[in-house]
Amino acid sequence: MDNSLIDTYRTTDYRVRLAQGGWVSIQVDAALPASLHSLIGERNWAFITAWNPGSQAQPLAQNRAAQQALLIALRKLPRTTCIRPGLGVGDAWREASLFVVGPSLADIDELAQQFQQNAYVHGLGHGYARLRLSSDRPPHAQAG
Repeated sequence: MDNSLIDTYRTTDYRVRLAQGGWVSIQVDAALPASLHSLIGERNWAFITAWNPGSQAQPLAQNRAAQQALLIALRKLPRTTCIRPGLGVGDAWREASLFVVGPSLADIDELAQQFQQNAYVHGLGHGYARLRLSSDRPPHAQAG
């Protein structure tokens, strides 16, 4: 994966829909917004999509079907405590996404590979958001 694509992921605005309305933005390498603290506690969280596998544009219907399959898979994970709608916003694109609380990195890594995603954003508790690169071979890497 080239550095320009990684830079694109790092500068994306990762928006989470709040239950009371509105959106809050997660930024890579920044602290988790306070408005998400009570939702997360000390659990793992991730921001992931099934749209545009391999960062290659796909038809809307295909993206929607993949996103629905990801939502179903996330709901089946035993540690999932919350799923909120999300939106990844770049300079010239938007992707529907999901913010999920509870699953382990291993579970999210597996889903990222299954849905052919190059990367996703994750964190633990109120800590910093990190970009995690996906791979078909361990170990997975933190983008630095």
